[in-house]
This record gives sequence, structure tokens and C-alpha cells, in this order.
Amino acid sequence: MVRRTHQAPPGWPAYLVDRAGRVGHALLADYFAAGCPAADTPIGEAPLVALDIETTGLDPRRHAIVSIGVVPFSLSRIPLREARYWVLKPYRELTATSVTFHHITHDEVANAPDLAEVLPEVLGVLKGRLAVVHYRHIERGFIDAAVQTRLGEELLFPVIDTMSLEARLHRQSPWARLRRWLGRPPVSIRLNASRERYGLPPYQGHHALIDALATAELLQAQVASRFSAETPVSELWS
Repeated sequence: MVRRTHQAPPGWPAYLVDRAGRVGHALLADYFAAGCPAADTPIGEAPLVALDIETTGLDPRRHAIVSIGVVPFSLSRIPLREARYWVLKPYRELTATSVTFHHITHDEVANAPDLAEVLPEVLGVLKGRLAVVHYRHIERGFIDAAVQTRLGEELLFPVIDTMSLEARLHRQSPWARLRRWLGRPPVSIRLNASRERYGLPPYQGHHALIDALATAELLQAQVASRFSAETPVSELWS
């Protein structure tokens, strides 16, 4: 049974150090021991990795991960040779709706590995880096639920959520509140709509590797336009 996910206490570095000393599984202990950048680390110096997953639905308690894409990067470059992509066999059957959404078919997952088989590789890419996602409740929620199911322990980690950064301006700012008061529709903060505002090209969505790349590029544009390379990571992470 998947346990309820608890919010990490203030201070991600301290949280990861604490978990490294208490976690039982060696794989998770290795991940937590790698830690994360200090809160005052400039985002321009932080090791980053864009992360995206495709799932059979939106509820981590009832749905499963079918693919994972990761793209290590920095503010200055995206070395695509380091990108990784995995198709996984979900523990529940694919539905027609999910196949239409992410285009991963029954034939593709029939002989695909379970997440447990590739988890060492996935965590090997993630450890020591700040994960960058577009809507953290999907990536962090599903990975935590999947790890709890397989290893019996939580996996919480800091993320920079590019959707949340867009929400600060387009949903939470005085300007956004004025738009609501005037009865105007909210500005979209979905991935492609957000990219369009920064002049980034449209990509075919709902492919974990392509969406991870799109998220990496979006963060680069957000920092260049609204923040700076000197912005502490603590002002961006969740």
C-alpha cells in the first residue's frame, strides 16, 4: 500500500542528509547521500536535470508510469548525448485513452522493464542534481508513489517547477488578479503555451524525452528573461 506523501521540512539539503541517515534501502541511501546544491547556490552554477514522465492517468494511487525522460543540462548548454529515455511496463493495463494521449502502445510495453529494473539508472542520473519539471505534482508524486510500492520508502526530492514559475506571474501576481477581476480568461501555463511566450518553438507533446528537453529550454528562457544566473536556487525550488 502506498503511504501518504509528507511535505519535506524547510531546507532541502538538511532533509536529504537526514533521510540518508535513516533510510533503509541502499539504493535510496546512495541517492540521498549525494545531497543537492546548497540553498544559496546560484542557479547558473547548479547541476540540473530536466525530468518528465508519461503515465496511464493522473492519480498516482490508481495509475502508473509508462515512460521516463531525463536531460541533464545547465543554463548555458544541453548536452543531448547525456539524455536518457525508458519505456516501462505498467503494473496495470494501458487504456485506450492513455494510448491516445502518449502514443505508447501495448506492444511497446509488453516486454518493457518494470520501474524497479531501471530505478538504479534513473536515480544515478538524478542524484546530486536539481530536477526541473513542468508540474511537480505529476513527476514527484508518481515517482514517490512508485518507489513506495516497490521499496516501501518515500522518495521526496527538490524540484524547480517551470509551471510554478509561470504561475507566479500569470496566476498569482496583481496583474493576474486584475485579469480575473475583469473577467478575462486565465493565461495558459501549460508547457507549449509557456514556451511560446518566450519565443521557443513548438514541440510534439506527451513524449517524455521531448517534454524533458522542452522543460530544460523553458527554464533557460525563464531565468534569462525574469531572473538571472545569480538567483539562488532556494528562490526557484519547491
